[in-house]
Amino acid sequence: MTSPLPSASAAPVLDLAPVVPVVVVSDVSDAVPLARALVAGGLPAIEVTLRTPAALDAIRAIAGAVPEAVVGAGTVLTPEQVDDCVAAGARFLVSPGWTDALLEAMRGSGVPFLPGVSTTSEVVALLERGVREMKFFPAQAAGGTAYLRSLAGPLPQARFCPTGGIGPATAPEYLSLPNVGCVGGSWMLPADAVTAGDWERIEELARAAAGLRDAGGTCR
Repeated sequence: MTSPLPSASAAPVLDLAPVVPVVVVSDVSDAVPLARALVAGGLPAIEVTLRTPAALDAIRAIAGAVPEAVVGAGTVLTPEQVDDCVAAGARFLVSPGWTDALLEAMRGSGVPFLPGVSTTSEVVALLERGVREMKFFPAQAAGGTAYLRSLAGPLPQARFCPTGGIGPATAPEYLSLPNVGCVGGSWMLPADAVTAGDWERIEELARAAAGLRDAGGTCR
């Protein structure tokens, strides 16, 4: 997908593919071929986490060389990181949790964002602030599909990208829920394949992950 994402909502991020790869880049030289493999496999939304010194340069490299990718930044924790990520070319932002200061910065960034939640009170607080699209993290540890299914009744207006402990065996159950747009995960990026530069294998795993839309049934 090459068209710009609207700035008012994170919903397009949730709808790009059933899985958002959560990428940790240690070597910037891996960023572009890795992104190309993911896009070729059908996963255009790529979350590069700010867990390594190479993260911002990786975002910058992907944004510049792989225009068909929708590259975003994950593990965003501070307003300063919001500014740095957008300047590097991030087209969406993801945080594991949120504060009012961080939420204000993300809202003012001009790009879609997914603030992290793990409790009902956090979901209600974001809805009160006009945010309807959220990251559910850490998904498995925070109650998994049973928890999200319980939220769908009283809070149907909230939509989620669950991330944390999800793999190809559990993703379809998440994707079958009416309040889940996509899931985040890294199983299509095995460390040995990245180290070896086996981009063909990563593309194959990405293609299998993209096919989970059919397995999930209701992922929009």
